[in-house]
Amino acid sequence: MQHVAIDLGSQQSQICIRQPDGEITLETRHSTPKLVAFLSEQPPSRVIVETCAEAFCIAEAAQQLGHQVRVVPAALVRALGVGERGLKNDQRDARKLSEMSCRMEVPSVHIPAAVHRALKARITARAALVRVRTQLVNVVRSYLRTQAMAALRATPETLSRKLRKLLLASAQGVPSFIEHLLQTLDALNTQIELADHELAALAQQSEVGKRLMSIPGVASVTAMSFMAVVDTVERFPEPYKLGSYLGLAPGERSSGVKIRTTGITRAGWGYLRGVLVQSAWTLMRTRPEHPLSQWALAVGARRGKKIAAVALARKLALVMLVLWRDGTVYSSELFKRNAA
Repeated sequence: MQHVAIDLGSQQSQICIRQPDGEITLETRHSTPKLVAFLSEQPPSRVIVETCAEAFCIAEAAQQLGHQVRVVPAALVRALGVGERGLKNDQRDARKLSEMSCRMEVPSVHIPAAVHRALKARITARAALVRVRTQLVNVVRSYLRTQAMAALRATPETLSRKLRKLLLASAQGVPSFIEHLLQTLDALNTQIELADHELAALAQQSEVGKRLMSIPGVASVTAMSFMAVVDTVERFPEPYKLGSYLGLAPGERSSGVKIRTTGITRAGWGYLRGVLVQSAWTLMRTRPEHPLSQWALAVGARRGKKIAAVALARKLALVMLVLWRDGTVYSSELFKRNAA
């Protein structure tokens, strides 16, 4: 089986093909959008690429064409020799990847399904809208402080209406540049509301999504973000490893007889970690009598509320994985059996 290493680029990609004995049979540059057609002309091969924006799309197409695929983590390529001795270019990178593929079983990251990649892109787009809205809200509130006005109690959805009413009652009225911001806020609120409705509809259409949302504190954004990242429960035959994958497990810096634990590793997709922690805070605030909240409050009494929120977020992720795996819905008895 030949080894096809591709150093992917946005426009052009460098290809290096080796035979099993390591002999290079082809080196060429090829248009990235036409790589699938190139791979369709190759015999069954091992295709190796580095993680990047184009990697999963090319990897999935290569799998469908019958090739073995390895998507090498970007953090690992240096250990494989890419960029050694301070020499790095596309040709050398492709050569090194193909050489390592001939010599060893190169590890690969998980290649998520296209439907979950599209779901993650949808959630990322919504997160971008929310992030821009937050920036605009901060600018508007900063302006109020420069005018020594009373603090305005309002949510992002009600800020425009309340601020216009406040400024129109003053002598200066609504400055034009503030009106521009408020109109943009109104448009963003509309788009975010539409995005939320679309996510909620997708969650209701998914059997897995509905089961995940049976957990208190878990709504459509959290459920769908979790599905987009986990992709398939078979990846985690040992559920306790999920916390490390999501970056919610404590790190460690030990040496010799000294054992030191650190804060959470923050590995994986930060957005999912954030919404899980937000779900934990919401659950503790709105349903303090619930067994999940009681468990977290007991942790908080010993370690503090922030650590308790992260611990509860990790617990929520584990419960979500179990529900997905077993095809069940949440119950307090299920939590109590798995709380240890």
